[in-house]
Amino acid sequence: MSKTLYAEFTVKAGSEVRVSEMMNELTQLVRAEPGNELFLPYTREENPREYFVFEVYRDEAAFQQHISADYGARFNQELAEHIEGEGSELTWLLPVE
Repeated sequence: MSKTLYAEFTVKAGSEVRVSEMMNELTQLVRAEPGNELFLPYTREENPREYFVFEVYRDEAAFQQHISADYGARFNQELAEHIEGEGSELTWLLPVE
């Protein structure tokens, strides 16, 4: 069964350019992962500091490979400095049957 995740975070004022660069770099790396089926980052039209990322991985093993990637750890560590709150809000999703 695939693993589907929706992540949200809000970028601190002044960090917009850096987070955009980081997200573009991460997107390329994640999409190259063999178990990644979808990685779609968006910003809110009315407030481009609000990010929404929709992610789908082939299965639990593919997701575990994703979260153990060193570039992901570096991304999350730096991202923590640039976003409001404690971190990304994660929502796990199941398909409607």
